Amino acid sequence: MEIHQLEILRELGALGSVKAVADTLMVTPSAVSQQLALLQRKVEVPLTRKEGRNLVLTEAGQVLADAGAAVVSALADARGAIGNYHGSAGGRVTLCGFHSAGQAVFAKLAKVLDAPGQPRIELSDEDVAQQDFPALTARYDLVLAHRMDHSPRWPAERVTVLPLLHEPLDVALPANHPLAAKPALTADDVGGEAWVTSHTGYSPADVLSAVAAVSSRQPNIVHRINDYSTVAALVASGGVVGLLPRYTAGPVLNPDIVLRPLEGISTRRRIDLLARPENLKRRSVTIVCEALQDIMAGLVKQG
Repeated sequence: MEIHQLEILRELGALGSVKAVADTLMVTPSAVSQQLALLQRKVEVPLTRKEGRNLVLTEAGQVLADAGAAVVSALADARGAIGNYHGSAGGRVTLCGFHSAGQAVFAKLAKVLDAPGQPRIELSDEDVAQQDFPALTARYDLVLAHRMDHSPRWPAERVTVLPLLHEPLDVALPANHPLAAKPALTADDVGGEAWVTSHTGYSPADVLSAVAAVSSRQPNIVHRINDYSTVAALVASGGVVGLLPRYTAGPVLNPDIVLRPLEGISTRRRIDLLARPENLKRRSVTIVCEALQDIMAGLVKQG
């Protein structure tokens, strides 16, 4: 049985005639009669009876009308609850991000949202390859994701994409390295160096593959490390060079490291927020999105 049929039955019990129900609901009497007939086919006992010219409820009809009223009331409560949920600024929001983004923005975000009436943010880190970020939207309200400019676009038919940052990866050198005196580097400059880079499928490995192609040298990869703080420590030790993001690597940098831009190669990665479209209808989620946009803009200014 349909909700609108129960509503019609309820109104019939209150108003006592098909015409009065039709006038109240602003439909034709025949439409009311048709819906009552459809409802009657689904119930084994009579729901209405003739009383003069009027159609009134039987005892069974009144029982069903009362139950229908409870259903309609519960549905109204549910609609109100979901409306409040969508409109509430203080709702729970789950966010995951890859490690370097987490190091750069999670603490700042938690501080910004640490106030009454703000969303209750729950943070997680997920170290996945680029193609695996969209699937995380099934588990989190928001996903901080990255991809290289030349890599496949996010599946727009499955997720909504909010761009946050367009960030180069720079060559990280020991401060006393001979190449540190140059304002910018080329693939030929660094092609013969010993490297610490990420595992395959992550941005630094993609950039190093391009360095190898342009310099026509097989890269000498000594270490494969995804964690940028470890990369920075290894570079500072003086044995290798690496690749670090220009704006989000701030928390792991130290005076023993310098960053130099790499020219002639596409080194930029896109940092985006991925979400299922329905999640972006919640006010609490959009507040978190706006806060992340502000934080990312601040990182660019600092860089």
